[in-house]
Amino acid sequence: MIRDKAAIIDMGTNTFHLLLVELGENQFEVLFKEKIPVKVGQKGITKNEIHPDARKRALHTMGHFRNLIDGEGIKDIHAFATSAVRNAHNGNELVQTIKENFDIEVNVIDGDQEALLIYEGIRYSGSLNDEVSLMMDIGGGSVEFIIGDQDKALWRKSFEIGGQRMLDLFHYHDPIHLEEIDNLNSYLEERLSPLISAIMKYKPSRLVGASGTFDTLTDMYFASSHQSKKKTDTVFHLPKEAFQHLSQQVISLNKQERLLIPGMIPMRVDMIVVASCLIKYILKFVDAPELICSNYALKEGVISKIMRNEAIISAPSMVKT
Repeated sequence: MIRDKAAIIDMGTNTFHLLLVELGENQFEVLFKEKIPVKVGQKGITKNEIHPDARKRALHTMGHFRNLIDGEGIKDIHAFATSAVRNAHNGNELVQTIKENFDIEVNVIDGDQEALLIYEGIRYSGSLNDEVSLMMDIGGGSVEFIIGDQDKALWRKSFEIGGQRMLDLFHYHDPIHLEEIDNLNSYLEERLSPLISAIMKYKPSRLVGASGTFDTLTDMYFASSHQSKKKTDTVFHLPKEAFQHLSQQVISLNKQERLLIPGMIPMRVDMIVVASCLIKYILKFVDAPELICSNYALKEGVISKIMRNEAIISAPSMVKT
């Protein structure tokens, strides 16, 4: 039996991801995956533009991805761009150049669509149950929050407060100064008031984080306790006390010292400081005993929809924001 193959590209603000899969009826097999720190938001995100250097890195990476896709003979390609591209005044020009040079149609999705695909990925990972969870995905440009359970998303919203933005606005010293953390917390209090209202309304008792920063935090936790992650596992658990210890560690160290922490990867070493501050802020409102970390996010949400023969990009919904 010939099984379908598909390629999924997630053009994030910091990282471009490629996932090549073979699709079964209710499952998929990974043929190849790669993530490259393109940093398409670097030097331009606060000005809502893609810097020429970032554009070069993006095009080089998409050409590399195209070669890998062709090597597997894959025709079914699903590419998505998020915060940095959707907010850049020259984002459409980059998308058009990718189409002309590599014949890859990039879908620039809005924050609501991004949050929905992240929810689908988290749900597919098995991270959810009957209890209400607060889900979060910390990207470079935006952060998506979803409140819901394994059956439905009750509330979702995307905030343009991603790691690269927080880094540019607040992290001037290394290690970060307490005053900068205070300024960041004041900023979060102002920007996240709709989320805090939603938390008060729906009262989530669990905190679920998707990929990125949460992957790195669990890598660090497993390394510190001399455990190994199983490649087949899609859900990992990080006790709240262990997170508080790790976050205090990354906040108090400079970059070179953070790089020496077992489990740390260079791609995350800068953003993990402000991302940890954000998680600490959220934990003030969600009394969760642990962080549940989903290895699945947007890309796997796309796969889930493909396997269910559902439209991947739907019109913006009426879910309360």
